[in-house]
Amino acid sequence: MSSTAPVVPVPPWYRQFWPWFLIALPASAVIAGIATLVIAIENPDGLVVDDYYKQGLAINRVLARDRAAQQLGVAARVSYDPDAQRIRLSLSSAVPIGQPELLLRLTHPTRAHLDRVLLLQPGGDGQYTTPLRDIPPGRWHVSIEPGDGNWRLTGRLRLPQRGGTRLVAGADW
Repeated sequence: MSSTAPVVPVPPWYRQFWPWFLIALPASAVIAGIATLVIAIENPDGLVVDDYYKQGLAINRVLARDRAAQQLGVAARVSYDPDAQRIRLSLSSAVPIGQPELLLRLTHPTRAHLDRVLLLQPGGDGQYTTPLRDIPPGRWHVSIEPGDGNWRLTGRLRLPQRGGTRLVAGADW
């Protein structure tokens, strides 16, 4: 007597679990690599500069502007009013400066495309204002300088909160 085992039909490979599991592992790595490439292309690194040598040489001119502000005794208070969406600056100096307008530079620490240069208009008695709309929240580096660039004040400001910060000559960012 001969006994034969029943023949169980084997499904084709594409209907089985393990081939798809083994294909999914490298496929997920390829998809993750493409996603990383897209993110890297759309968000370039703003911290790297092409002309680092020239910027290194220019640091002495920047430091000279800080020393000039120190010698003039220039100080300022910068504040932001989110309701009016305006920046206000109160400028004080031991020597009359008489600047018709000042440049306000708001520099984002990591995203250069968010940086702004605004023109502060005099309002009288050392007061300057300018509109500031659609500012992303965060800490910003602030720099104030006259149109001729003879001196400079620096500091940090948290936006878009109320309040302000005091800018003094030679302050580190």
